[in-house]
Amino acid sequence: MDQLLKLLKENALETPENLATLLSISVDDVKAQIADYEARGIICGYRAVVNEDELDIEKVRAVIEVRITPERGGGYDRIATRISRFASVDSLFLMSGTYDLLVFVSGRSLQVVAAFVNEQLATIEGVLSTTTHFTLKTYKDQGVLMKIEDDHERLQVSP
Repeated sequence: MDQLLKLLKENALETPENLATLLSISVDDVKAQIADYEARGIICGYRAVVNEDELDIEKVRAVIEVRITPERGGGYDRIATRISRFASVDSLFLMSGTYDLLVFVSGRSLQVVAAFVNEQLATIEGVLSTTTHFTLKTYKDQGVLMKIEDDHERLQVSP
């Protein structure tokens, strides 16, 4: 990954002028490079990382392990694409290990998320099994600490 992308990942609000200064290139070069990344689908969007635990909203997040049967000629892609189109699906990854897909979902209640798994996800042809884990608290999201403590307590060392 080049330096411009690294800087944008750390702070997508950084101005082209500041990026140009940090990279010792022209502002026009920074703008052109960003436009190229967007056009090629390397940069797919920009968003703020929000600590939803601090908001007064009803929202439940879950991580679902999904085992599927790969299809001849398409592998996992058709089912993964179908699952990714559900509005409640926030992220979806193909994994190695004991399950095939890792699906991050959200809904306004535990019952809504459970209904999604039971009525929509588990009924897709090719889905063999699901295991759902509900998020209880978020400590870090997308590389960002949700709450930074001021006291830098040292861990005790036992003799």
